[in-house]
Amino acid sequence: MGHSKTRFVFLQTPLNKTKKLIGEAGITFTNAFVASPLCCPSRASILTGKYPHNHHVINNTLEGNCSSTAWQKTQEPKTFPALLQAYAGYQTFFAGKYLNQYGNPDAGGVEHVPLGWDYWVGLERNSRYYNYTLSVNGKPKKHGGNYSEDYLTDVLTNMSLDFLQYKSNYRPFFMMVSTPAPHAPWTPAPQYQDRFKDLKAPRDPNFNVHGKDKHWLIRQAKTPMTNSSIELLDEAYRKRWRTLLSVDDLVEKVVKRLEVRGELDNTYIIFTSDNGYHTGQFSLPLDKRQLYESDIRVPLLIRGPNIKPNQTTGKTAMDGMSFLSVLEGSVNSTTWRTDFLVEYEGEGSNVSDPACPLLGPGVSVCFPDCVCEDSFNNTYACVRTVAPSANLQYCEFDDNEVFVEVYNITVDPYQLINLAKTIDQEVLEKMNHRLMMLQSCSGQSCRTPGVYDTRSNPLLSPGHPALTLSSPQTTQL
Repeated sequence: MGHSKTRFVFLQTPLNKTKKLIGEAGITFTNAFVASPLCCPSRASILTGKYPHNHHVINNTLEGNCSSTAWQKTQEPKTFPALLQAYAGYQTFFAGKYLNQYGNPDAGGVEHVPLGWDYWVGLERNSRYYNYTLSVNGKPKKHGGNYSEDYLTDVLTNMSLDFLQYKSNYRPFFMMVSTPAPHAPWTPAPQYQDRFKDLKAPRDPNFNVHGKDKHWLIRQAKTPMTNSSIELLDEAYRKRWRTLLSVDDLVEKVVKRLEVRGELDNTYIIFTSDNGYHTGQFSLPLDKRQLYESDIRVPLLIRGPNIKPNQTTGKTAMDGMSFLSVLEGSVNSTTWRTDFLVEYEGEGSNVSDPACPLLGPGVSVCFPDCVCEDSFNNTYACVRTVAPSANLQYCEFDDNEVFVEVYNITVDPYQLINLAKTIDQEVLEKMNHRLMMLQSCSGQSCRTPGVYDTRSNPLLSPGHPALTLSSPQTTQL
């Protein structure tokens, strides 16, 4: 939930209970990433175990296949809950935000209940905290603005507890609780609305700096940001943390209910998110949709049978590949995959944003000072490599420039220096080849080990003098 960084430092956090009850009771992944830094394609990847180019959900629009009839026909029958239900006899429960366009009348409305769920409580459309409609097993139920009855995180908590209380004790179960928090509009519960008053978004080295060697959407950002933009992103950061306090309560109550029922030690509990979030990195005020670490990294905490407590691992948990061996401490590092794909297709339309007409058509999510967070050609694919000998990112844009960005994360964790123009052409061609392989992969072919070797090119080695190693900094989750 929310964005994470290379290090997890819980000095001050809205998720203390979650850290204790899941992370300290199990394993924390420090290298967990999404296949796409946006809600709908990322959630589709979680449900299917597929990259976006295989499940075909490319962004949050119905035209981008988000909860479309095509998704319902071709992918919903193959989601892992559907397989658990059909082939392993699981009783399944879903509550919360599904895919952003769920409930759209052009895709069956809230009467549509995706295959694979015995108990279905799906939020109509995108994130809300009050005044929303839930599909309860295909029947609409409207909620208003009364905290005690309608605050969505608490409603999801209570429904989850009811499921645990009344489910069958003779069948295994799978429960997915998908809170919108900490998504906008960032509405905290009343008892938490005054917390973290002095909190500000992390001022990392890439905060409020000009991304002069990056793709055009980053280059158009005004640096330094206006005071109003900084105030907006700091207040959003505080509100996001406040909404997560209710998520922390949810985790605590679910764990306690499992413990009371004697089921805790026999249950895997997974806590993660569908994307990260930037707040001021490279002078973009706030959003996701970018290729950088702030947007593609997510927290991943797991507890359960045969998982020893207080573990931390740097192994990457990648889509389409079982990481049970990592959880149980029996992974064979020689066969573990070292790189994976990140894909995104921009949402800009042919219509100019009314807030920024001078920028012309093709941009979207524009702030009043005409810093735009997305565009139709904010369309890219990246190979992210995490290995003992390489911690790299290679990205190509589908734009007129065919823009390329390359980062050595080991020595440049805040991605300040784009190495694309300083790397030997032969190495760039190898990176491009690996990217093309992953962009066309399916199933087993997505799981082959990477091909990068830093020893073959000193520009990619940690000690290369072109990069300045900044002082180690810690950031808060």
